[in-house]
Amino acid sequence: MEFNEKIQHLRAKAGLTQEQLAERLFVSRVTVSKWESGRGYPNIESLKLMAKVLSISIDDLLSNDELLTIAEHQTRETSRDTRSLIFGILDFMVALLLVLPFFGNQNGAHVDAVALPALTSISRNILLVSYVMVIATALFGVAELALQNFRNALWLRLSVPSSSCLSVLGVLFFIMTRQPYVCTFLLGLLLTKGVLLIKSR
Repeated sequence: MEFNEKIQHLRAKAGLTQEQLAERLFVSRVTVSKWESGRGYPNIESLKLMAKVLSISIDDLLSNDELLTIAEHQTRETSRDTRSLIFGILDFMVALLLVLPFFGNQNGAHVDAVALPALTSISRNILLVSYVMVIATALFGVAELALQNFRNALWLRLSVPSSSCLSVLGVLFFIMTRQPYVCTFLLGLLLTKGVLLIKSR
């Protein structure tokens, strides 16, 4: 008998509805429904609680292969959550360009190091795009941090590529505007993301 069939059978045997089982496991009814239809597995903590609620051992509830599948799935989720957290922090760190003197401001014969709000030696359009790049990336970082537990498939699929694209665009834009310190800072953040992506493969 497959895991999803076992849950249905044991739940019915215990006289519990999906909603009642969900309440005892501190999950939603939709989550229990997903498990029973074979579209997912509970995490280890939910499994322990389920075994207790249904008066069965984890060994009787799952085969070794299923237990291995759950462990792998949980490891992937933990890795994805950690990566998402770090990407959010790195993207939010771009807001530091609003306060740190990384920009070169031409002042007669010499160049002063200033933060973005004090930058006056470039055209208005470039300054506007600079603000858009910095604020958009920082806000995307805030969104990544705020939506840590958001399990929408589209968001999970697009958040990392979107974050990476914003970083690449930032580096390219500030290369074009000849801001070497800003480029170095953004390139460092981008390389950190690259290392994380390589390690998570």
